[in-house]
Amino acid sequence: MHELRFLSAFLMIVITTSADATDPPAGDDPTGSDAPLVEVTIPSSIDGTDQPALWWAPRSPKELGNEDNGAPDEVGEGVPLLVHLHTWSGGYRQASPRDSFWALARQRGWAFIHPHFRGPNQTPEACGSALAMADVVDAVRFAQANADIDASRIYLVGSSGGGHMALQTAAHHPELWAGVSAWVPISDLFAWHATHTKIEDDQPKPGRYARMIEASCGGPPGTPATDREYVARSPLFHLHRAAGLPIDINVGIHDGHKGSVPTDQSLLAFNVLAEANGDPGAAFTAEEVALIRDERRTPARDSLTDGGAPAIEQPRRFEVLLRRTAGPARITVFDGGHTHDEQPAVAWLTDQQRTDRP
Repeated sequence: MHELRFLSAFLMIVITTSADATDPPAGDDPTGSDAPLVEVTIPSSIDGTDQPALWWAPRSPKELGNEDNGAPDEVGEGVPLLVHLHTWSGGYRQASPRDSFWALARQRGWAFIHPHFRGPNQTPEACGSALAMADVVDAVRFAQANADIDASRIYLVGSSGGGHMALQTAAHHPELWAGVSAWVPISDLFAWHATHTKIEDDQPKPGRYARMIEASCGGPPGTPATDREYVARSPLFHLHRAAGLPIDINVGIHDGHKGSVPTDQSLLAFNVLAEANGDPGAAFTAEEVALIRDERRTPARDSLTDGGAPAIEQPRRFEVLLRRTAGPARITVFDGGHTHDEQPAVAWLTDQQRTDRP
């Protein structure tokens, strides 16, 4: 394990015994490190409680000499950091999709951290709260205190509820990230609550996800107090703050039909970024949103067979049906459901680097 450097009392940690460590995923590890993910606790910068995370760092700076792997060219520049966020109902021990992203981080010699950020989204402390966002930021500070991290290459990725938290944290802390990749995210808790609430005998009957939102926000929407919580925890209302930040949104065209999150949760989030990045013409019209969400078809103007269509990177597990960009933000609609694809996510992140960091 990378030698721990305790820089402040705030960043003191507790490391579990080896019985609590997670073995490395199968595959080549060019760093030569067979160290497992290690469970650590990180004191919250807000309420002081110990928050768990899983952590890994290469034993020494990378010496691969491969320009395409995302590693610094010279020893001493530090290594990139990948922060991976668990899904809506998960926690820091959730192995999938964590391990697939960890494997790619290891192959590149990146440091990797998987924070808990208050666990499943069913308590006021979780679900995009200020406490949960602080836990993600605290995880970055922990990594910086315990490994030689390249501050210009700190990446954030998550899918589903992890995509929700990726967009939420990007909106509130855009200064931290070189790039943020969000897969099938939730962006509007009002709309998602409605998606999972049925009307029976003229009475609302919330489903599982709606009940989890209510437990986080203090009840269903419709009162000033709960509406404030729904707004505060919905990235849609804050993403304008992430203008200029590279954000990669990915959504399966069948989600909402074969999956729990309708595609407009992603499309409307991209619209906010398009406006914030000064390219409102890239936004989806109401008719286009309905076409994609309800009919699972893409607009004619997004044909990928035209000569001016964007090049689609490979490998990808799912066919790309649509790609739009607005400044440094992009959205990809793929032929799939409520899922993720770690290879293109990490490939895109590899290309991102802040120019305002030493």
